[in-house]
Amino acid sequence: MAKSLLVVDDSATMRKIITRTIRKADLSVEDEILEAGDGSEALEKLEGNSVDIVLCDINMPGMDGRTFVKEARQIPSNANTKIIMISTESADEVIDGVKADGANGYVTKPFTPETIQKELAPFME
Repeated sequence: MAKSLLVVDDSATMRKIITRTIRKADLSVEDEILEAGDGSEALEKLEGNSVDIVLCDINMPGMDGRTFVKEARQIPSNANTKIIMISTESADEVIDGVKADGANGYVTKPFTPETIQKELAPFME
């Protein structure tokens, strides 16, 4: 069954790159991939849509990715939503911190379709 996705990044170009990479990774995703420009917009999208997987940047103006993860995890309807962070941040303390906040995975930019496929595959069943 195809999974629903939400891509959250303040750069429209990066959202398109992530979406295209997901498509190249040959993952079973719904035709429409939702997009949001920051954490606040992402929370609004989660309220009105059933989303299986969120791919989210950390560094964004407005509500950043870490705050988004914490807020999303406070909403019971998002308990089963998988949140994968995609960021240029590569320090272990950052990665460990977002996972402690409730993220299910982490991909460092730049990424490839293979990297995305490997990270998302466990959540595609």
